[in-house]
Amino acid sequence: MARRVARSESPREPERGAREPSSGGLFVVATPIGNLADLSPRARETLAAADLILAEDTRHTSQLLRTFQLERPMLSLHEHNEAARVPEILERLRAGETIALVSDAGTPLISDPGFRLVQAAAAEGFRVSALPGACAAIVALSVAGLPTDRFSFEGFLPSKSGARRRALDALRSDTRTLVFYEAPHRLQESLQELSAVLGADRNAVVGRELTKLFESVYRGSLTQLAQRAASDADMTRGEAVIVVAGASVPGSDENPEVDRVLAVLLAQLPVKQASELAAQLTGAARNDVYSRALAWTKARDERDR
Repeated sequence: MARRVARSESPREPERGAREPSSGGLFVVATPIGNLADLSPRARETLAAADLILAEDTRHTSQLLRTFQLERPMLSLHEHNEAARVPEILERLRAGETIALVSDAGTPLISDPGFRLVQAAAAEGFRVSALPGACAAIVALSVAGLPTDRFSFEGFLPSKSGARRRALDALRSDTRTLVFYEAPHRLQESLQELSAVLGADRNAVVGRELTKLFESVYRGSLTQLAQRAASDADMTRGEAVIVVAGASVPGSDENPEVDRVLAVLLAQLPVKQASELAAQLTGAARNDVYSRALAWTKARDERDR
């Protein structure tokens, strides 16, 4: 157990650009997503010094504080009360208080509350500082083995199937690596729809219980992962991060025959019709060809501008 850190204690002089939390302002504090050892010394010090800690769930954050022998005033801040809380918190910032914002796990604002507060505090000129740390999306990306030079974080997909498919259809031709959060009870269904919309053979990775004792990383095509989720009960225990390879870039050498056929058909036909014919002629998966055709026409339109 770590003892409580007093405000006056500092193991060393802060580096250039760093500031002590006692000077007031809003501090966005990342907390562990599983392994408590990932809470940084600076985050501990800031939480110990805070006049108020804003927590997504005060019961959850109380457990974290007890672990590190910290006891500070707390106030709930979640998606249902954030808008109503902002004026009160701004008043406390005007009074010079030091306020720490945490979520249940990971980095606040990343699929968690806090955006309205940070926006309002910054607009009024208050100091807003981030204490970096764990983020499930970045943890998953770092072990996925998929391109990380360009990626798109999509958060949680819609819970209803129709809305989920519409959201995925809009991403069908996106060439960036895609990152999604998903709840255990929806993982299998989401993987099936990812496979159906983005392409059965699209490479993907599912990270489950990241940084925790039973951390698991599953790799394969979207179809393989959907099948695994249907047969392996462990895979649907705990929140998951899904990382999906982006759509193939038109003109790549992954399937030159499909590109050759599409080039001819797209010159004369709409995307959907050209894709269906190209899939029949080449034997390639229809969804993959459709994604390729969309990316092809998008790139062509950009060139012609």
